[in-house]
Amino acid sequence: MSAPWMVDVHTHLFPDWVQQNRGKYIKRDDVFRDIYGNEKARMVTGDEMITSMDEQEVALSVVFGFPWTDQGINRDHNDYILNVATRFPDRLIPFACFNPLAPGAAEETERCIKKGAKGVGEIAFYDRIIDAEIISRLRPVMEILKEANLPFLIHTNEPVGHAYPGKSMKNIREIELLVQNFPDNTIILAHWGGGILFYELMKELKALFCHVYYDTAASPYLYQPEIFNIAGQVIGYERILMGSDFPLIQPQRYYQQVRETVKDEKIVRGICRENALHLFKTLEVI
Repeated sequence: MSAPWMVDVHTHLFPDWVQQNRGKYIKRDDVFRDIYGNEKARMVTGDEMITSMDEQEVALSVVFGFPWTDQGINRDHNDYILNVATRFPDRLIPFACFNPLAPGAAEETERCIKKGAKGVGEIAFYDRIIDAEIISRLRPVMEILKEANLPFLIHTNEPVGHAYPGKSMKNIREIELLVQNFPDNTIILAHWGGGILFYELMKELKALFCHVYYDTAASPYLYQPEIFNIAGQVIGYERILMGSDFPLIQPQRYYQQVRETVKDEKIVRGICRENALHLFKTLEVI
């Protein structure tokens, strides 16, 4: 086994008190039930994450929880993420996760940043479209992140194809609206941005999305491996960040796809490591 070297920008951690009481939290949050109601939907703790990272050759992971409807659960979950990251400061980059529509979202952002959070994500609006009201609710959070020069990672999904737990976005125009309103924020669009990256062939979107990056989370379930080359040609390989959505998929699966498809070792290392390191160092996250 080689020494850990990859950087994974999209992983989820859950504390023991959620994992051991799954039934309780399924009753408290409809979206959590939809995604994690099946006992086969795996959750991992921080210690399990580190073990897997060593096995999967991952040196550094961005870790976050789940956007619970109840802001109290979010606070406790964020504290767990922050505490785990404190135990493994050279391996984990903690992001704050919460419900931006609930009261106190801006305060939770500030609280988590003061305690060591290096960004906000994975934010998701599973049962809402991104409209003017959501943009208004997000504005205080995005202002805090812009001032702190920290990234915002948001769930997106393709509006076509098969249904699956967590798939909600019906129109990628929502993503354009988000970027239009926060053009100076560093935004990471999960899951290839739901496919909006292909519209960067339009000059106006290419210019607008200059601070936008795309992670590869769930790619093996959604796209043919050729997407790595096609996306690189459209947006530039340097804006692609390896995100596994672990524990949904193992990081090595992405590495194998990139290596077999892209072939250029410099680009492979860029997607799986250097792009994220460059971004995080530029933002002084690490």
